[in-house]
Amino acid sequence: TERVHFIYVMADIEIDKESGFCFGVVTAIRKAEEELESGAVLYCLGDIVHNSDEVERLRRKGLRTITHEELGRLRSAKVLLRAHGEPPSTYRLAQANDIDIIDATCPVVLKLQQRIKAKADEYAPDDPAAPQIVIYGKNGHAEVNGLVGQTDGRAIVVEDIAGLDKIDYSRPVALYSQTTKSLEGFNAIIAEICRRMVSGVDFTYCDTICRQVANRVEHLRAFAAGKDVILFVAGTKSSNGKVLYEHCRAVNPRTHILANEVELKPEWLDGADTIGICGATSTPRWLMEKVRDTIPWCLASSSENV
Repeated sequence: TERVHFIYVMADIEIDKESGFCFGVVTAIRKAEEELESGAVLYCLGDIVHNSDEVERLRRKGLRTITHEELGRLRSAKVLLRAHGEPPSTYRLAQANDIDIIDATCPVVLKLQQRIKAKADEYAPDDPAAPQIVIYGKNGHAEVNGLVGQTDGRAIVVEDIAGLDKIDYSRPVALYSQTTKSLEGFNAIIAEICRRMVSGVDFTYCDTICRQVANRVEHLRAFAAGKDVILFVAGTKSSNGKVLYEHCRAVNPRTHILANEVELKPEWLDGADTIGICGATSTPRWLMEKVRDTIPWCLASSSENV
């Protein structure tokens, strides 16, 4: 925990010690920086992290972000796969195009991919005994796309209780979760599937939620509840950021989400004696520090305008 006390503005500012990059993101960025320091031309398939400020920092170092379409046109290049993971089709394409893969898939995601693939491979696609593989996650999310790819596209993705209507409850079901989803949401999905399953039909589920992410919730709620104002720093593309921000706001209505220090508004800080700064698993520490360093100027400006 890091505190900075500015006497002339009378506010105690604390950056949450547990906020910031998860180990999967740290590893991906470290691998990217090592390659860039060697002078190699390095491409990254999609944003390396869901934070535009960090993506821009690495772009200035030479990291080139590409799409899957652009990957198909590359030949004899070096490409980093980010922590979210990729479907098998990406690896096949890379091999066909003589692309050197630097695989930064998070170990937690990789293990989940392997579990889903093993389950999908147990049965022939047309085997009536084959379970429906269901993934609790966000449609279109990079990690979820990689998970669905392990089943050759057969997996059913559900985002919430309403999505459970896609399942045939007279057939077996095997449930998995995107690693960054909440335990509360996953348990609600499990309970509802149990309620709907036809008696005697097999239902299995595997808790694949990353505890480094899930365990932040209780800590963040306690952190947010103890401050007058919370500034939650997260990129607009961060699903994890949206979830954690809502948890903070649930216990502290004076919680504000911002992408960077430029978005900080002086009126958010009116009357605050204690200000907490926290962020998503995709929020770099240096960005939270920039927000912290901007606060005194906002408070001073607000005081001058009173």
